[in-house]
Formats: sequence, structure tokens, C-alpha cells
Amino acid sequence: MIPLVRQFRDFFVSLKLTVVLLALSIILIFWATLSQVQLGIWGVQQKFFHAFFVLGTIPGTSIPVPVFPGGYFIGGLLLINLVAAHVYRFKLEWRKAGIQLTHTGLIVLLLGELISGLLQVESQMRLEEGGTSHYSESYRLNELVLIDTTDPKFDEVVAIPEAVLGDRGVIQHPKLPFQLKIRDYYPNAAVQMRDQVPNAAPALATTGLGPRVAVIPLPLTYREDERNSPAAHIELVAPEGSLGIWLVSSLVGMPQKIDYQGRSWVIALRGKRYYHPFAITLHDFSHDVYPGTEIPKNFSSRIQLKTDDGHDDREVLIYMNNPLRHAGLTFYQASFERGDKVSILQVVRNPGWLLPYFACVMMGLGLVIQFGIHLVGFVRKRTA
Repeated sequence: MIPLVRQFRDFFVSLKLTVVLLALSIILIFWATLSQVQLGIWGVQQKFFHAFFVLGTIPGTSIPVPVFPGGYFIGGLLLINLVAAHVYRFKLEWRKAGIQLTHTGLIVLLLGELISGLLQVESQMRLEEGGTSHYSESYRLNELVLIDTTDPKFDEVVAIPEAVLGDRGVIQHPKLPFQLKIRDYYPNAAVQMRDQVPNAAPALATTGLGPRVAVIPLPLTYREDERNSPAAHIELVAPEGSLGIWLVSSLVGMPQKIDYQGRSWVIALRGKRYYHPFAITLHDFSHDVYPGTEIPKNFSSRIQLKTDDGHDDREVLIYMNNPLRHAGLTFYQASFERGDKVSILQVVRNPGWLLPYFACVMMGLGLVIQFGIHLVGFVRKRTA
């Protein structure tokens, strides 16, 4: 047993493993760079770097198979390799302090990327001048919501992630008096009035807006300036029988109402929302350009931040390279709409955002220390 454990240890401590992993990293980055033309930045991150394996498909089928180590796999082995080398191979010596500090910084950098990849959440907050929002909305993730609007004082929202719709099963939520049966699901689809689509397939929906609308399936898009618009047919099944089949789509802005057992509901498919314990009001948005050109000079939003507990109520100016940081969130000025009347803020939650800064400082300081140690030793030899 002891020789087997020693071989296992030697494998993870080996410098050969380091070289192989670095070579695989170079190939992965090169491949991902070429694929960015078709997949975009977000698609490349998900397929190559935020995955244990890069997946392909068997020709003629849609069966996924691993074809190359992904970023999590290579990065995880590099992290284990570095930590094992520090534990078993490197000795704590003053003359190697710079190397040890540099390697520690590299470990912190790998940990920071792992934390960011697993925990980072990005969303957007769309604000009209004079408007207020308590939530931000994902640009890529969607959710099916059923909202109980019976009480005029508040709405009770039941949210179901889009990934559950892809399973095409039956959903029974304890707060819903009926079951949801997923009859069909489209990851990306256009919707158009049925009388404008020649030879449209018979409508699957039986109530709401669905019977008048045709669903046109589209291939998934990974471009940065495009967004997938999912759609689904949902059948509501009560104990006494079916309540009808509803068409929901992220492109349908019209609320579809359901009345059942004396309560009123709204069903919709929308971007996933993240609710915050504070409100942001947009007072003014400015979009400045250089005189005589259309080249942007400045984007800025003057907002009012007010927490629900009343402890914080202040005015903040958000502009390029000057974000707002509050409650673990960072608000960046991202875009605008409708002739400078609507501001779009990028909202990022990243618990590991400070780790790359610490890692770079540690690695830079380690290199300086190691160079200084060798320089002092060289000077002493020349003086002797």
C-alpha cells in the first residue's frame, strides 16, 4: 500500500505533470480563441473554461462525448500540483522566499478564478429616468413565473428555472393549486401572429394568446449582441381536469391571466430576476460625445440608492470606470436606450473579485524579492 501511495504522491508532485498541463492549457486557449468567432465570449467560457471537459458529439447523433480536458479539469490539476509541490518538494528557506511567495500568488490566482467561475452572477438593471427598481434581470437565464395577483397589496411569485422546462416533465409546486405539464419546449424561438405565417402547424395552445400565435423554432445563438428567446407550451392540470394549454415566450410582453378557485394568476416566461434589499432610482442619464463626432466621451447615471431598512439613502454618480459597490454587488454603466432616457446598469456579484489583485501583488513582490536575494548574493561575491 505504501509504494502505491508514494506513486500517487509522485504523480501529483511531478514537474512533468506541470509541463503537460501547461501544454494542454495552451492548446485549450488556442482552440477557444478560434471558436470565439462562432460561439462568442460567453459561449467559449461555458464550453471550454467553465467545464471539466470540452464536449463534442458522435457524428450523426446528438450524444455528447468528452474530447478534451476543460478549464476546470486542467486548472484543478494545476492547483493540486502546485500545492503538492509546496508540501513535499519545496523547503522553507530564506533564499527561496521569493519563489515560494510567487507560487503562493499563483495558487491564490487559480482559487480566485475557481470561485469566480462557480459563484459569479451577472445581471442587468434597466432604469427609466424617474423610475425605480428593486431587482436586476439576467441577460441569458430565464424562468417561468406564475404570479398570484389576488391581493392588491403584494404579488406572490412562484419561479421555475428554465432548465426544468427542458426536462419536459410534470411540475408540482406546493404553492400552486395545479400541476404544470411541459408539453413542448424550445430553447430559442420566434413568435409571430398565425395569420402572417403561411402553412403554419396547428396550434398546440388552447387558451390565452397561444391559439393566435405560431412558434418558429430557431437555432441557438452565442453572439454577444444576440439573445436566445425560449418558448414553451404549458398545460395546467387541476384535480378536476385540464385548465388548458398556454404558450409562454420571453418575447410575449402581454400578461396572460388565469382565474381558478377565486384567485387570479399571471403566467409568463421572462429573464431570471434577482431581488435586492434596496431600491435604485434613476434621476438623470447623460450621454456625452466629442464635439462634431459620434464618438462617446462619457456615459453616466445619477441615481438614488435607498435600502429597505432606511440605514442608507444617498445619491451616487455611476460612470465609466467608476462603478458603485454596495452589498457585495458592483454596478457598472453598461448601455442605454431610447434617446438617453433609459440607462442599463451591469450588476455583478463576484465574491472572489479581490483575489486576483492579491495574487498579482504577491507574485510581483515574490519576483522582486527573489531578484533582490540573487542581486545581494552577486554583489557580495564581487566585493569579496
